[in-house]
Amino acid sequence: MTTESAAITGSMTVTRRVERALGYLTLLFLAFLFMVPFFITLSDSLKNFLEIWHLPRIWIPKHPRWSNFVDIFTVLPFHQFFINTFCITLLALFGQVTSACFVAYSFARMRWPLRDFAFIVLLSTLMLPGQVTMIPVFLMFNKLGWVNTWLPLIVPAYFGGGVFNIFLLREFFKTIPLALEDAAKMDGCSHLRILSTIMVPLSKPALTTICVLGFIAHWNEFMGPLIYLSDYSKYPISLGIRMFKDAETMDPHYVMAASLVALVPVLILFFSAQRYFVQGIVLSGIKG
Repeated sequence: MTTESAAITGSMTVTRRVERALGYLTLLFLAFLFMVPFFITLSDSLKNFLEIWHLPRIWIPKHPRWSNFVDIFTVLPFHQFFINTFCITLLALFGQVTSACFVAYSFARMRWPLRDFAFIVLLSTLMLPGQVTMIPVFLMFNKLGWVNTWLPLIVPAYFGGGVFNIFLLREFFKTIPLALEDAAKMDGCSHLRILSTIMVPLSKPALTTICVLGFIAHWNEFMGPLIYLSDYSKYPISLGIRMFKDAETMDPHYVMAASLVALVPVLILFFSAQRYFVQGIVLSGIKG
């Protein structure tokens, strides 16, 4: 290697290191920026009455009140809100994932008239705001007698599973080699058997992505329970936190503490499924 080529190689190495260092610094800055609201919430949840209204703002409480996280379970039946949210989320998530698998398989592998046109129409519904259908859907559920029950929050998940979920699974199903499906058909497998024994086991990343996103959406849903539920014993966590705000207007540290407690299951699920979640997003765009 000549002196000139060695100098060029060394210059490129230095440039790459500088670019990598700048990239890491940018990511650290953005991470800090996004973590500021979390730290503010944590700080406020550990304050007392005087500290939370003090001006200038106290960023770190002198005597953290960890008892706030216990008090939220005594001021209101927060444990019941937790149980309600788990029931609603798990039941709706099961229907969402199951129905999305069937619909996505139909669009990805089965041939039927106007299939592509129907898929385009399905995707076009993503541009339709939920506020447009809010009143007609409420009137329909009211006629069925489902108001003040969990049914409006659970049953719709069993009819398609959501446009984005269908799209994500369809793109993932299309990456699975057709040879596997052809071999299964030669062995006499039906479409249901192919879906359950081949497609679903090979689609763990995409299914995990749907489960994580669906769990977060149902766990944090506020508008649906606010519209359909009037009995506080059926409230999920989202409305429970709102009750803390109404009941303890002068004590917002309860609201902050309740918000952090409600965040724990979401964080546990996301970090435990992070590897499959990233694979599901990345691999769904790969064409086989």
